[in-house]
Amino acid sequence: MKVLYICADWGIPIRGFKGASVHVREFVSALTRGGNEVWLLCTDRGEGNSDPDATVIEIEPRLSQERREKEAARLGLAFDPQDVAVCHELDKLSYDTEFAARALAELSEREFRPDVVYERYSLFHASGARLARTFEVPYVLEVNAPLIEEQERHRVLRLKALAQEMQTRCFREADSLITVSEPLKQYLQAQGIAADRISCLANGVDTRRFHPDIDPEPIRTRYSLGQQPVVGFLGSLKPWHGMDFLLDAMVQLRRRQRDQRLLIVGEGPGLEHIRERVRSNALEEHVLLAGKVRHEEIPAYLAAMDLTVAPYSAEQPFYFSPLKVLESLAAGRPVVAPRLGQLNELIDHGVTGLLYDAGDLNALVESLHSLLSDPRRRIAMGANARRHAVASLSWDSVVARAVKIMGQHSVAA
Repeated sequence: MKVLYICADWGIPIRGFKGASVHVREFVSALTRGGNEVWLLCTDRGEGNSDPDATVIEIEPRLSQERREKEAARLGLAFDPQDVAVCHELDKLSYDTEFAARALAELSEREFRPDVVYERYSLFHASGARLARTFEVPYVLEVNAPLIEEQERHRVLRLKALAQEMQTRCFREADSLITVSEPLKQYLQAQGIAADRISCLANGVDTRRFHPDIDPEPIRTRYSLGQQPVVGFLGSLKPWHGMDFLLDAMVQLRRRQRDQRLLIVGEGPGLEHIRERVRSNALEEHVLLAGKVRHEEIPAYLAAMDLTVAPYSAEQPFYFSPLKVLESLAAGRPVVAPRLGQLNELIDHGVTGLLYDAGDLNALVESLHSLLSDPRRRIAMGANARRHAVASLSWDSVVARAVKIMGQHSVAA
């Protein structure tokens, strides 16, 4: 099948480090491994990691005040050119207006005609549906988050009514919609989408790259870890990742067990605050900050960890399908996490990891301590985690289901 995959989100560089970037690369590469020809249209190719196994075409935004004014006039909007948020949203709308035509020109020049258009839903973007209509092929839309609500909660959203109108149109025009969690499926249903048009496909993991048979010594030597037990955290240090909660746990854990280390892999908006917390709590010998790491190096970091923790907060709806949890399980590392959303399905309590009630600090401390002080138990859990990942969590199996959904509508399937 010839698949045109679209990721027009300005915040997702294809070669980037964040989970969304990893998701795009892994999904696209699994499509190609499955025997499909994949062409990827993106806004930002980015840097830091390798391209996925596909033909990648970058359609860069063309920004100017003239384009903003033209887009505002087209929409009948009056705006303050000093309002940075509105200008940014108009830039996205202007980009979307010309995206389909520019993409069509690129694809026509290279003589590529898809059998299906598969798009990762982006705010203020509706070109995927337009391209599908032009090619007269099915349109499958993947929804990874309630983007309007996210934008309002964590950033700024000025043109909300227009964003809602475009989102509704995209949802309704899709032949099928795919979500990564049940809460997102429920979100789509609340938007008026019939349940039989929505499929829930949790994220996956490349079990060939993430496995337990990797030498831990290079990373342990780099960070002078010796034989000390190591708790690992992987992530982009966002507010909902629960880093303050985790550091509170480390303060308490230090009173009970002084030899453990916490290795934090990743960068993000909370990094400076974490550094200050580490200093103020005298945790410098116990907490190590690895910073930004290429995704291809993550398996080596997991090899140096004895277990991982995903201390999500319960302060917002949990609609995630966490890649870091999947990668930890595939690497044969037990995971400690709260009883939230899909974590209840990914982690079999007492078998592949430990679950605690979200927000219960004592329960998190006890869970970490119990695994750190019992190597045989955590090794057994890690072996169970690996078996579960291989049997049920691979990207290849996830993408095979996605291809089946695409094939329900495609005459070339």
